[in-house]
Amino acid sequence: MKQIQSTDSGYWLLTQGSALHLVNGKLPFGTAERFAIAGAKGMVIGEWEGVPLWLVAEQQDEREYFSLRDQLSLPEEQFHLLSRGVEMNHFLKTHHFCGKCGHKTEQTQEEFAVQCTHCGYRTYPVICPSIIVAVRRGKAILLANHKRHYQPNGGGIYTTLAGFVEVGETFEQTVQREVFEETGIRIKNIRYFGSQPWAFPNSQMVGFLADYESGEISLQETEIHDAQWFSCDNPLPELPPTGTIARKLIHATLALCQAENQ
Repeated sequence: MKQIQSTDSGYWLLTQGSALHLVNGKLPFGTAERFAIAGAKGMVIGEWEGVPLWLVAEQQDEREYFSLRDQLSLPEEQFHLLSRGVEMNHFLKTHHFCGKCGHKTEQTQEEFAVQCTHCGYRTYPVICPSIIVAVRRGKAILLANHKRHYQPNGGGIYTTLAGFVEVGETFEQTVQREVFEETGIRIKNIRYFGSQPWAFPNSQMVGFLADYESGEISLQETEIHDAQWFSCDNPLPELPPTGTIARKLIHATLALCQAENQ
């Protein structure tokens, strides 16, 4: 990043964690002087509506910030660009010091990384791979109400199963393990569906479809409040927001369920 000049202009991405500053629901646009950004550190990370998009180094201020999740309705390319900025700032603020010798780091010029000023050890942005999977049994889809979505008065989001990849695992092994750990279900016919950057704070969601093989639902109660098979012929519970890979997986699975009727 470099020092932002008062005449620098474009759209401005200011973040605090996985939240971003918006003005009337949009990214601020204009000169750095107009938004009191001159003197801060920043860099151009792409284009937004044909003009430069500046990422500003994270700072504590009194601006109003909104969750990145609120932007899921944006075109996918724009949402991914916002995710990129959020993850870049997360990386920079968590890597001020070298993980090898403890001395200060500085950002490299030729690529996006930080390098130790003492031992030269170079670190790149940390991306945590996670799987997310929709499981189908005939005309039904397996959906879970996670603890974080539980509402005491009933309702709450029901979604697909997900989890982080562990060291030495393939994605397919993670899919099998997570489904079995969380629900006691064994699955087969695992196939890749798609992926989504998920800057909360630095995940990469890798999506899969799978079919039921055997077992009865047995909940991992530390994480899952409820899990059920939902028929595509009946009303569904509250689902994750449009724009999430979870919602796309659910729609793809429901289409397969509907095909069972034909």
